Amino acid sequence: MPCPYPVRRAWLHAAACLGASLALAAPAEAARYPSRPVTMVVPFSAGGSVDAVARMLAAQLGRRLDAQFVVENVPGAGGVISTQRVARAAPDGYTLLFTTPNHTINPAITPRLSFDTEKDFAPIGLIAQIPELLVANGQQPFDDFKGFVDFARKNPGKLTYGSAGNGTLPHVTMELLLERLGIQVVHVPYKGAAPALNDLLGGQIAVKMDTVTTSQPHFASGRIKPLAIASAKRSALLPEVPTIAESGVPGYEGILWLGVLAPAGTPREVIDVLHRTMADIGKDPAWNSQLQAAGVEPRTSTPEDFAGMISAEIRQWKDVVRRARITAN
Repeated sequence: MPCPYPVRRAWLHAAACLGASLALAAPAEAARYPSRPVTMVVPFSAGGSVDAVARMLAAQLGRRLDAQFVVENVPGAGGVISTQRVARAAPDGYTLLFTTPNHTINPAITPRLSFDTEKDFAPIGLIAQIPELLVANGQQPFDDFKGFVDFARKNPGKLTYGSAGNGTLPHVTMELLLERLGIQVVHVPYKGAAPALNDLLGGQIAVKMDTVTTSQPHFASGRIKPLAIASAKRSALLPEVPTIAESGVPGYEGILWLGVLAPAGTPREVIDVLHRTMADIGKDPAWNSQLQAAGVEPRTSTPEDFAGMISAEIRQWKDVVRRARITAN
């Protein structure tokens, strides 16, 4: 009977070669990344600030990586629909999520999500941020942050504030601020930021967490007055407006951050390509000037720092939502 060992050795050799080729396949594919169009899913409708920055980033990534980055707007359910889609996408780097704090707020107000906000995603990094600006209707009997706090303390429940809706960033950040200050201001939810701003201009509500871009055009007329900005440092666009932190609430920030996530399991080589490119974009003076002209601040991070921020915010918003009894409806 012929000896089986030569055949066995041949099979082992073939298996070893196959294993080696499979092991090299992922790095080789990553090395060619991106070799086809990349879809960047945005959880908001076209035309807003978030969409504008996403399209600016897509253009930069496309130019620097010699590939097409396509922005696809998938609004609905506070970002849940778009996030779910990316969570279920192939982890190959060709479907990305361009997201905001709705990613960390949603687990608190929608406890039965079909995805895990942390485990189902691989953070790539931050690219920009838009600090919130606390503004007041021009007819209010206070002109600065201290005056607002003093009036609210003397008149609990008399003032109102508007937001883009229950569970939105302006809602939860305002509730966090009121909790830190120990004052009572009545929440009036709207279906979007625009109608809330219209009612602020008309005097139907007293104050609102807004942005420099949308509020500043109304400063000269006196219809809106800025009280304080919710960033760590003063804005270059409004250097005379103090931060909330320096006005007596240390450490307080209300930031609409903008960052990119990939599905969990995306090769680290792909994450690194995207992160390095975003970091280079963040160092470009032309990019920074373009953002700042639109009231947006440049901000980059490592994937690890972004992951840590997401984790911390999830815990923070769960606590705020629970204490303020915020619901999605």
